[in-house]
Amino acid sequence: MAKQKKKKKKKQHRVFWFFIKLQIFLMVLILGGLCFYYFGGYADKVAKLHSEAVELVQKSDKNTFLPARTSTLYDTNGNEISETATTKKADYVKYADIPQNFVNCMVSIEDKKFYKHNGVDLKAIVRAAKSIIKNKRITQGGSTITMQLARNIYLDTNKNWQRKVKEMFIAMELEKKYSKNDIMEFYLNNVYFMNGYYGIQAACHGYFNCELADLDLSQTAFLCAIPNSPTYYDPINNKDHTLTRRNLILKNLKEDGKITQQEYEAAINEEITLNMPEKDDTVKYNYVDTYAYYCATRALMENEGFTFKYYFDSDDEEKEYDASYDEMYSYCQKKLYSDGYKIYTSIDLTMQQQLQDSIDLTLLDFTDTTDDGTFKLQSAATCIDNDTGEVVAIVGGRSQDAVSHTLNRAYQSHRQPGSSIKPLIVYTPSFERGKTPDTIVNDHKFDGGPSNSGDSYYGDVTIRFAVQKSLNTVAWQLYDELTPKVGLQYLKDMNFTNIVKDDYVTATALGGFTTGVSTLEMASAYSTLENDGMYRNPTCIKSIVDSDNNIIYTSSQKDTVIYTETASRMMTDVMTDVMKSGTGRRANLDNGMPCAGKTGTTNDKKDGWFCGFTRYYTTCVWVGCDMPETVKNLTGSSYPAEIWKTYMDQIHADLTPIDFLPYAQISGDYQDSQDTPADDQTQNNPTDQTVTTPDAGTTTPDQTTTDPNNTQGTTTTTPGENNSQGTNGGNGGNTSGTTGDTTGGNIGGNTGDNTGGNTGGSAGDNTGGNTGDNTGGNTGGNSGTTPGGQAGQ
Repeated sequence: MAKQKKKKKKKQHRVFWFFIKLQIFLMVLILGGLCFYYFGGYADKVAKLHSEAVELVQKSDKNTFLPARTSTLYDTNGNEISETATTKKADYVKYADIPQNFVNCMVSIEDKKFYKHNGVDLKAIVRAAKSIIKNKRITQGGSTITMQLARNIYLDTNKNWQRKVKEMFIAMELEKKYSKNDIMEFYLNNVYFMNGYYGIQAACHGYFNCELADLDLSQTAFLCAIPNSPTYYDPINNKDHTLTRRNLILKNLKEDGKITQQEYEAAINEEITLNMPEKDDTVKYNYVDTYAYYCATRALMENEGFTFKYYFDSDDEEKEYDASYDEMYSYCQKKLYSDGYKIYTSIDLTMQQQLQDSIDLTLLDFTDTTDDGTFKLQSAATCIDNDTGEVVAIVGGRSQDAVSHTLNRAYQSHRQPGSSIKPLIVYTPSFERGKTPDTIVNDHKFDGGPSNSGDSYYGDVTIRFAVQKSLNTVAWQLYDELTPKVGLQYLKDMNFTNIVKDDYVTATALGGFTTGVSTLEMASAYSTLENDGMYRNPTCIKSIVDSDNNIIYTSSQKDTVIYTETASRMMTDVMTDVMKSGTGRRANLDNGMPCAGKTGTTNDKKDGWFCGFTRYYTTCVWVGCDMPETVKNLTGSSYPAEIWKTYMDQIHADLTPIDFLPYAQISGDYQDSQDTPADDQTQNNPTDQTVTTPDAGTTTPDQTTTDPNNTQGTTTTTPGENNSQGTNGGNGGNTSGTTGDTTGGNIGGNTGDNTGGNTGGSAGDNTGGNTGDNTGGNTGGNSGTTPGGQAGQ
């Protein structure tokens, strides 16, 4: 018994001394912190921040919290395009007129202790700090409603201790000067609800087209879900996110005793339907405004020191970036809409209207609409000035006044590009690695590979010819040799935003992407080819001037090397032949302006593309449905090419034709071992052809192919071009044609190989030429030998 008492007493002594030591440790820690605070200069810094906060709040009155000034957008000639109409004084809602549901919702989700604290909730800040330490990222905030108001009115988004301390000081000073009802009134009239809406009145009118008193509980909670992260909870683009947070708000209200179980169930089961007014003074729906304000917001983000990223090493890194992006975007967009900026753009309104008219006129007969009244068949296009790399026109869809909110498909939608992607990830990269336009590749059907349009295969062909005909098998083989990892890196280097893991397959050589590309991305990439391989990040913002006429942002386009000059010029030269005699020949410009381009068509004719440029401008056009479906007669060379030609003819009508710069000739040692000199490959320039040519975007022809025997028999002087048999004969014809031997022409013509027949027929030997011409196709089986006639059919 005595022994047990002794042990108990000893244990009590240990506990006693533990607490003594703990107190000494804490005292030393506090003293050390105080010494560091005072002698490290932090005391002076904090005192200064407090003094600044006091001065700011003392100078304020209720007018300080009225919404700010209107910003103005200008075109490239200095003409006003539009204004950002912010919430005006007439829209300001006094506390007495604010529905109680708004107050309850905001308190329940943003600041439960709003009516108890003095502007700062220290426990909430400690919880947020613990969460950051535990999760290594921000998972919950510690800001009160008063602190959020302080930040919205007075501060920027810098994430340093000084801003946070100043924010707390301002919040405490606000609580001293204004009542809780005043602070709630200021907050609800200034908080940002995305898409240019500031304050509950503007949000109510903008999203539901009604008065505040007309909103029910579910709609109110829906609106109150937005301000926490306006981009993430955007009701238009991320409605599912908004609904999830609405449900959380309703749950909090029920737990706080603000609503009954019955009210909760009715509100959470209510379907939210946006009712945005057709004409609205706050949000602009036309394509110029949506893109220009997007670019301007990002310009302000850049001004704030934000670094844009497009690809990440882990999902956690991406989530952290997205949260940071959303916060900064919302902050800068708020400033853009309310700080009275003058935004000068590169948009040419005349060219904008011409591009819009080209789309509307070409698709005029397609009148089918979706359930919400939007035209089913849509189009998007982007035009870039090649001198500056700036966007001069951007159209995100067909004109349709009846639709209140318009998706700007030109930069917000991503679709499968078909063969239009080949120059960017297959051919130009291959030219950088020693291939030339005259490199020979064998076009043939092989296991696991794609089909050519119309199941036509030509044997040994040059890359130039393969691009003209948009041959899938050639692109596939070159891409397989290059590897998707190498090819796709070019797109990533040009800030294509939707390259994912599943895209690292050979099918992307033909445009088979998981998500796809936008016309803005494609236009900037094709402009890179015209600019000798130098990429410039596309934008339409030239400068931004603040309300005091200070220039706060000036665009400085930086050139980034993507392709070599020689490879870019080779690709351009090859694509000029696409326009002369390939799949794009219907889009050739009327005034003789040299142009280069490429068509693209996806499986089942769901997407059609035409991308091309002159020395002056680059324009890329997409046509398809928002929900992909087969469109009759849709190919790259049909509606997209017609839109491209109509528009480019207009904007080049008064411009002097300028040739593209030639590429440097590469020595024979540098060429691929399969290369043959250009002047031996007369099939590379089949200018006499009138046969309609397929675009092999994947497996779909750009145009209906006519009977090859009839066409060749009456108009062509290159009879073997559309034959797909006789590899050996083709090789013989090619070799003998080069030396001018009659036998070569005979072999090429008799076996029907396009290379042999064509080369043999044009090698300069009369007998070979006659045999290659007549036997290969002109008279076929009637006057030629039987093999030649069969091959020519």
